[in-house]
Amino acid sequence: MIATEFVSTPHPAPLAERERIEILKEPGFGRHFTDHMFVMRWQAGRGWHDAEIKQRQAFSIDPANAILHYGQEIFEGLKAYKTTDSRIFLFRPEQNAQRFAESATRMAMPALPTELFVRAIEALVTADRNWVPSGDGSLYIRPFMFADDVFLGVRPARAYTFCIIASPAGPYFKGGSKAVKVWVEDTYTRAGYGGTGAAKCGGNYAASLAAQAKAIEHDCDQVIFLDAAERRWIEELGGMNVFFVTNDGGLITPPVDGTILRGITRDSILTLARQAGRRIEERKIAFDEFRDGVRDNRIVECFACGTAAAVAGIGRICRGEGDFVIGSGSTGPVTEELRNQLVAIQRGHAPDENGWRHEVSGG
Repeated sequence: MIATEFVSTPHPAPLAERERIEILKEPGFGRHFTDHMFVMRWQAGRGWHDAEIKQRQAFSIDPANAILHYGQEIFEGLKAYKTTDSRIFLFRPEQNAQRFAESATRMAMPALPTELFVRAIEALVTADRNWVPSGDGSLYIRPFMFADDVFLGVRPARAYTFCIIASPAGPYFKGGSKAVKVWVEDTYTRAGYGGTGAAKCGGNYAASLAAQAKAIEHDCDQVIFLDAAERRWIEELGGMNVFFVTNDGGLITPPVDGTILRGITRDSILTLARQAGRRIEERKIAFDEFRDGVRDNRIVECFACGTAAAVAGIGRICRGEGDFVIGSGSTGPVTEELRNQLVAIQRGHAPDENGWRHEVSGG
């Protein structure tokens, strides 16, 4: 195991401390950041080295750095939760580590061992444990890796930087737990077979931004992408997986087959639903089947899920051909039940029968 050096940051002055406390009351999402970051380097022939936790600061990037020209970059997202007795838990960080390694392999980058990935997160959360909000908030953790090699030429880089930053987080959507409106994108696609859809890389999210801008123009919160080949099959949202609830309480969700991110929240929802005896279908679902199913009351709820938003009900679908409301237009009872069950486990309010919580020692 690589030893981690701690480079101390001066203790915050009283004004800075008061500001931190005010931020934690209403942190928003992705607007404020903790005092420290974890940084580690990789070089061909040397491997991982020089792990340290130090004051969060800017990187110095050469104009010929490969990340600026060839886009070798991946990231993850997970959260730390503070319980009522001030313990701090991560939720299934080993799954994030595994997905990070899979993304690295797809992007021709060095895979990070699971143990090293998890210990690095623990070290940063321990250093910045005063930034973990109490109550309904959480600490959003962003591990990422990028090419850090200076050259021009199309080949994998020979040096990389791995970094973790953290941000106190409140609700992801501006409406909190209220059901969201979603735009169905007919022009732009997110990923195709053989592409990088299953990797959590920045390019996938960059490809979604034009569609997200259209969604905002239509007063929608998010985008549903259709498949690249036929523009027929529902795949996922810009940053979340999607589920459909049938009138018998069953769930339908698109399969993870190379164009869709293997969501950890998605997998958790599927596990909880199976344990509750719900009927599960992981299969392709056409937009027409979805629309007609809502009209005929065969599909009564729809929700999106991901680390940032947990579980968010979808109340209205917007498309050029017309809008339609799902059920009552609010978050449905099955969605609410699954969300409450998941969040209770994450926050230590319910038994963890699947062994998903990972306590941060010293937290």
